[in-house]
Amino acid sequence: MPDQGGNCMRCGACCATYPVLFAPEELDSRPGGWVPTALTETIYSRCVHMQGTAHSPRRCVALQGTVGEEVRCTIYGQRPSPCREFAAEADAGHGDARCADARRLHGLPPLKGSYDAFPIG
Repeated sequence: MPDQGGNCMRCGACCATYPVLFAPEELDSRPGGWVPTALTETIYSRCVHMQGTAHSPRRCVALQGTVGEEVRCTIYGQRPSPCREFAAEADAGHGDARCADARRLHGLPPLKGSYDAFPIG
């Protein structure tokens, strides 16, 4: 999610929908790592999850606010690679299928330009 304004700061649906799974090398407890280890849990030896994203219902521990209204990532500068790569153009108003699906699950319309993977009606 971006540092200032934009669609992602009002949304947060991705953070409350998808597992956030990444390599342990990204943990700040490892040399060169940056993701706060205290906010993660190890499920498998080769990967870790952000707390709150391994099982349903999902909501990342770093997400603050109300999905669809106003949210913020408390570790935005230290977020793991899946978060950095997810719907890279969403803040510019161009979602992708995963962004649209997450938004729809939370009662939000897809962003303009989103591929409508699962059309309704």
